[in-house]
Amino acid sequence: MACSRKDLIVATVLTALAVPMHQVPAAETQPAPMDHSPGYTITAYYWPNYHVDARNEQWFGPGWTEWEITKYARPRFEGHNQPRVPLWGYEDESDPAVMARKIDAAAQHGVDVLIFDWYYYNDGSFLRSALDKGYLAAPNNHQVRFALMWANHDMPDVFPAKLQYCYPNWKILIPGQVTRETFEQMTDEIIGKYFKHPSYWLIDGSPYFSIYDLDTLVQGLGGIANTKEALDGFRARTKAAGFPDLHLNVVLRGERILGGGAFVLDVSTGQEREYSQDEIGPALGFRSLGAYTWAHNVNFPTFPTSSYQHVREESVRHWRRTAAAFRLPYYGNVTCGWDSTPRMSHTDIYVRRGYPFLPTLVGNTPDEFKQALVEMKRWLDEGGNPDKVFSINSWNEWPEGSYLEPDTTHGYGYLEAIRDVFGGSR
Repeated sequence: MACSRKDLIVATVLTALAVPMHQVPAAETQPAPMDHSPGYTITAYYWPNYHVDARNEQWFGPGWTEWEITKYARPRFEGHNQPRVPLWGYEDESDPAVMARKIDAAAQHGVDVLIFDWYYYNDGSFLRSALDKGYLAAPNNHQVRFALMWANHDMPDVFPAKLQYCYPNWKILIPGQVTRETFEQMTDEIIGKYFKHPSYWLIDGSPYFSIYDLDTLVQGLGGIANTKEALDGFRARTKAAGFPDLHLNVVLRGERILGGGAFVLDVSTGQEREYSQDEIGPALGFRSLGAYTWAHNVNFPTFPTSSYQHVREESVRHWRRTAAAFRLPYYGNVTCGWDSTPRMSHTDIYVRRGYPFLPTLVGNTPDEFKQALVEMKRWLDEGGNPDKVFSINSWNEWPEGSYLEPDTTHGYGYLEAIRDVFGGSR
């Protein structure tokens, strides 16, 4: 069969990026100075929207934080646990004393790393004060390391969202695509300000940096070849700063990439074709694959509620299937719960649509969460990934009903479950 010019272009791009399987770099770990879960690395995502930010004030009014969403959530069905109330109160996370208490609780219960959702757009940063003013100024930040997950997605207006503007018809507050100039400016700041901080999380001496949306990155930078060039430059500048390498992680999201499936990316020529994540990840220099929440990978079968136990069982199968399908190590996820109803407009009916109009997980007690941790430990002990790393969603996603922070219903139950399974500091 004759090849089209498009096929030849695609073949040329893939040949240039090809990495044989035996050359895929294997991530290695080095002993952590503060290891709260001996033999494992437990990371928890941190959602930093509980401090005043200038963009939020412009959109939603003076002093606005997402505590406003949390405080005024309402029950949507019989027995619905809303609003959820933090045991520590509605604190300002940009206060170093407030962050110090979070760090102490994480360290005492086995959390090794807080991975901050980190935002940077063509016109600058967003939601930085929890990290820059809170964590970095906390006197005990050496007890729990930190890392960045660049949340480079479009920022939708879900604070709250009307039914007519739920996914995929979101109203976009800021687009996630960035130019090459922005990418280089951003990564220079990351290397100088964060990677060099003594509490930054290193794997085998290399700083860990996660990217949430590979599609958006490639589209903004103008194709796969340009993205490889930009990431190679990021790695080179990281090495020039004195690190042996850069540990790039990419988040797997959605059914379309589960088990090695394909997704559409623009190439530099303006052509399009489907590339599998397994094909592209190693070629672009990623060292590992990550997961943010079960909601990205597992279907919630019933509405308005789905069983946490059922989703947990499906998620365990997802870990095993994904680890077998991809060449790169897969850092699986354990999710505390799911309830995105606080991000729904109070005046709209609760029906199943796109995010945030999704089913709520029920039965996600600390005991059920503990069983998910037992399953994760078993999978890691069986060789789930060579680093024995996994993530928890999350430290504080209150408007999505997935948080480790103590509340007035379960107290410290979720944190105690981690300590019980993985032997955190007591």
